[in-house]
Amino acid sequence: MAEENKKQHPEAHVSKYKSKVVERFVKLIKEYPIIGAVNMEGMPTPQLQNMRGQLRGNVEILMTKRRLIKIALEACKKDKKDIEKLEPYLKGMPALLFTKENPFKLYKNLEKNKSNAPAKPGQIAPKDIEIKAGPTPFVPGPVISELGALGLKTGVEDGKVAIKEDSIVVKEGEEIKANVAGMLTRLGIEPMEVGLDLIAVYEDGIIYGKDVLAIDEEAFLNNLHNAARWAVNLAVEVGYYTTQTVEVLIPKAFREAKAVALEGNIMCDLLAEELVGKAERQMKALKAEDRKSTR
Repeated sequence: MAEENKKQHPEAHVSKYKSKVVERFVKLIKEYPIIGAVNMEGMPTPQLQNMRGQLRGNVEILMTKRRLIKIALEACKKDKKDIEKLEPYLKGMPALLFTKENPFKLYKNLEKNKSNAPAKPGQIAPKDIEIKAGPTPFVPGPVISELGALGLKTGVEDGKVAIKEDSIVVKEGEEIKANVAGMLTRLGIEPMEVGLDLIAVYEDGIIYGKDVLAIDEEAFLNNLHNAARWAVNLAVEVGYYTTQTVEVLIPKAFREAKAVALEGNIMCDLLAEELVGKAERQMKALKAEDRKSTR
């Protein structure tokens, strides 16, 4: 009977299925504080299953049509501030990633788990694809013309074709042509990355794009150390006391007070020896000057 109803009213069945999908997304959006927009395009099924296994327990991934994800985001606007701003980041084959993990740690883990893969015709270059100068495994023949068609300068060294200069054969964002993809594979160059492509992450009304998530940790730590050092230097310069500056400011204040006392000839136990020595030097200088004037 149920099968008969489905055949008679296929639209109702599809609508019910879509409603359940949207409900599932809405539930997860409300449940998790961190929501990522992921592009699943070009992700082979075996790698996806492997990635799901690695992330199980910390991350949940759900994929459907872009339109249904947008409906779910719109439905959560009242519960999640500015959640709808995640919509422009639904690219390629979109999916949402749900977690309670720190967004920056999450991005780092996903990038770490990416692997290189050969280029396929029609794919878009994720970055400039360069063929470096050096020897190739090819013997002279038609391959010289094939390499020349890619704009590569070649020569023959030790009986093998050699590439004379580094050359970018595909620029970032351009489509990879069939002849380029074939040559890259023959040269053993794997310019593509296989893995979850995290486009942006939502947290507490803020959207973090790739440019923010992809932190150079070493550079960040160096900047942090420099900022701390500059702050301490500034505090010392203006005489601002903190637990970090007090050990520098007290000796500095002592040296400055001592210099003022010496300049003003203020006698005290600490400076007595130096002041007597200073007076003696001045006396000897005066005596020597007096001798010169009496000659």
